[in-house]
Amino acid sequence: MWLTSAGLAIGLAMIVCILSVIFTNGIRIFWPPAVAVFELEGESSDGFSGRAAGVIAKKQFKMVHDSENRKIEEWQIFLGNREVYGTSYKFFERSSIKDIRYPRDILRLERREYGDALVFPVSLKSTNKERVLFGASGFEETFRRLVQETNERWKEVHRIEKREIGLINHKIEKLRLREKSLRRRGLFAGEQERALEEELGRLQNDYQVLADKARYLRGAQDNVCLSYRLPTGQEMELSIGKIVDFYFPNRLGMAGKWQFFFKRLGRFLTEEPREANTEGGVFPAIFGTFVMTVLMSLAVTPFGVLAAIYLREYAREGFLVRTVRVAVNNLAGVPSIVFGVFGVGFFVYFVGGTIDHLFFKDALPTPTFGTGGIMWASLTLALLTIPVVIVAAEEAIASVPRGMREGSFACGASKWQTIQRIVLPAAAPGILTGVILAMARGASEVAPLMIVGVVKLAPNLPIDGIFPFIHLERKFMHLGFHIYDLGFQSPDSDAAKPMVFATALLLITLVVVMNLGAILIREHLRKKYATGAF
Repeated sequence: MWLTSAGLAIGLAMIVCILSVIFTNGIRIFWPPAVAVFELEGESSDGFSGRAAGVIAKKQFKMVHDSENRKIEEWQIFLGNREVYGTSYKFFERSSIKDIRYPRDILRLERREYGDALVFPVSLKSTNKERVLFGASGFEETFRRLVQETNERWKEVHRIEKREIGLINHKIEKLRLREKSLRRRGLFAGEQERALEEELGRLQNDYQVLADKARYLRGAQDNVCLSYRLPTGQEMELSIGKIVDFYFPNRLGMAGKWQFFFKRLGRFLTEEPREANTEGGVFPAIFGTFVMTVLMSLAVTPFGVLAAIYLREYAREGFLVRTVRVAVNNLAGVPSIVFGVFGVGFFVYFVGGTIDHLFFKDALPTPTFGTGGIMWASLTLALLTIPVVIVAAEEAIASVPRGMREGSFACGASKWQTIQRIVLPAAAPGILTGVILAMARGASEVAPLMIVGVVKLAPNLPIDGIFPFIHLERKFMHLGFHIYDLGFQSPDSDAAKPMVFATALLLITLVVVMNLGAILIREHLRKKYATGAF
């Protein structure tokens, strides 16, 4: 008794420990830390000239194997300004730091390239030679207004290029396929040819107008620049259009820090990633994970329930049924990458290739469904999780009291009517338990997705405003793969580490939220059909 209790306590402690590590490290990315200026001993040989500024990321000890075998304390400091220093993080020995100050006028810039910068602002300069010095009245308000204006222009550029120009490109592609179809059938001549050429010319004119507008907006982003001084003394300039946001970290009070926390959390959830996924948000990955999990659940639930109904209600016990049950149980132990290989071979190449040859012949040799996409990823994960649903549904159906079935038969109901109106409603809570487990496993799988449709950065979402609105053939982003990409494929592992924990925390939260929704439905059904065992 005590041994099982100890095992349970150890397991719970491990879960709490893992979740605590993920939570504390994941939430830290949204909190604004203070920025210090470090006065260093002597002259530095790596460009810091006796001074550095940054955020203390980690403190640790290292052994120096000399005659004394000394233990030296060193600090890892986030320096920013990656394009200047060549790295975002650097270790300094604690003994080399003479003094630490927290100046109120140090500025942290969130940039579109090269990560954050830690600088001392000097002035704002425009192309017409106007200049606003730091410390002058209205500097910060003017700076914030200019950053907001450039961000609005970037949103307009994004809207033009992704939506309007994207829609025109979609129409041009449809015209190209239509022309190819008419040529193949020998009908591309006369009226048809003139109509297509006129439509193509109109679309190209619209495209050029929008492209010129986007080019003008991009050019306007460089009208004003920020002049600043690095902690090491160099003076540099940066276009305002390359700045996403800014703040003075050492001026923020508790209210300001909480405001910044929620602001950055909101942007993390709603923006697209930047800088090899190490900056920006993860909205495409959230959306892709959610849509894929929903599609997987819609695919696995009916097949799993129908298989369970047949095995429990219709199939006669014998060698064949026992073999099927053993096969289903063994299928749950097959490595997930094997399902990925099957998915790319059967769903992508065979089924998708057949669909392309039957319905998208004019688009070939460019595949439409004959390449990885969110539909094939969902079906592959449905195949991966179907044993869980079958076993749970079969046990739930078996738990329905025999008296309920006999009462239904006594009232003149057929076997299918009994299953449909008596057995399935009573077994629904248990079936949903299997679906919940399938959702939890499917949403967190990565290995099979890597070869059936997931990508590092998806240019378009699977659902958008272009007809037919739901594009099941498109590739997608996934939170699990996003974590893998940040942790193992990022060019700057130290800079990517906070995003790894934040994305992991978000994935756990998303799975919990989806499962809670299913649990609420299950509890409602359990109260409604209280005679069921589940």
